[in-house]
Amino acid sequence: MTVATEPLRIGILGAARIAELAIVKPAHVTGTRLVTVAARDRRRAEAFAAEHGVERATDSYAAVLADPEVEVVYNPLPNALHGPWNLAAVEAGKHVLSEKPFASTAEEAAEVRAAAQDTGVTVVEGFHYLFHPVMQRLFELLDSGELGELQRVDALIAMPEPDDADPRWSFDLAGGALMDLGCYGLHAHRTLGRWAGGEPELVDARAKERAGAPGVDEWLEADLRFPSGATGAVRCSMAHPRFEMTLHVTGSRGQATVQDFVQPHKDDRVLIRTGADTRTEHLGTRSSYIYQLEALIAALRGGAPMPIDTDDAVATARLIDSCYRAAGLPLRPRKTPTAERR
Repeated sequence: MTVATEPLRIGILGAARIAELAIVKPAHVTGTRLVTVAARDRRRAEAFAAEHGVERATDSYAAVLADPEVEVVYNPLPNALHGPWNLAAVEAGKHVLSEKPFASTAEEAAEVRAAAQDTGVTVVEGFHYLFHPVMQRLFELLDSGELGELQRVDALIAMPEPDDADPRWSFDLAGGALMDLGCYGLHAHRTLGRWAGGEPELVDARAKERAGAPGVDEWLEADLRFPSGATGAVRCSMAHPRFEMTLHVTGSRGQATVQDFVQPHKDDRVLIRTGADTRTEHLGTRSSYIYQLEALIAALRGGAPMPIDTDDAVATARLIDSCYRAAGLPLRPRKTPTAERR
């Protein structure tokens, strides 16, 4: 006899563009309830709710946190508001699925972690790529020994430049190429550390500031070293000729390239070369965000815990901070959400 599982109940902070791909479509696929959405402009929230099947709308982020029907808060707000509103949601006793980056600094991330540990809620930084079969296949190739010992990791995460008014160019909103893009590359290196002796350490970092946006990195490059002696590099840019989001792994016996590890629904190829053999595997274009939500549902309904937690989020934030310091750029400022927490 199959026992029905109560649908997850999600409240959305902000009618952000990413929300449709990251939570709305996965919710519809998984039967998850979208209980409420907040935007400072109530009409915008109402339009979002009507378009995407959200049950109700509000102009108050705090009302989402106070809603007794909301079980999980999804936070796609601008970067600087991730930390404060993740903390507020935790303090309200809600589980949290946060867009990356988790917080503006490692210090802020650690505060969210401490609160989550105190309240016992599940808080996850949305590195959705981990859940897709393309990454699971890469892990299998390393586990099986087909690639040999891990020697080198290279990540390129780059995109054409947004317009000047885009919040990703705002220092006050914790913008920059590393915050928006490079965090994926750093996280991938940290994840692959399990095949290279543990966490990578930063060797050096370089960056270029955006003209007219002091402190904001237009591009950043970071060199990393693993305990095993393996090396790595992360290159991220928000002023690139085209979208490129590749992850390349070199082992003692072969190489593997994930053609788009950040958006595998757009390109699901894994290219594998061992000796004289070269092949391409396709792992499916189902959205990584759907896999992520399915994993969260399972975790909150008594299944396997999520593979990443607040310790993981803090470790990535520390590496981000280290990159900015090494590149001679300031850490992102913390945001006090007094005006927004209404």
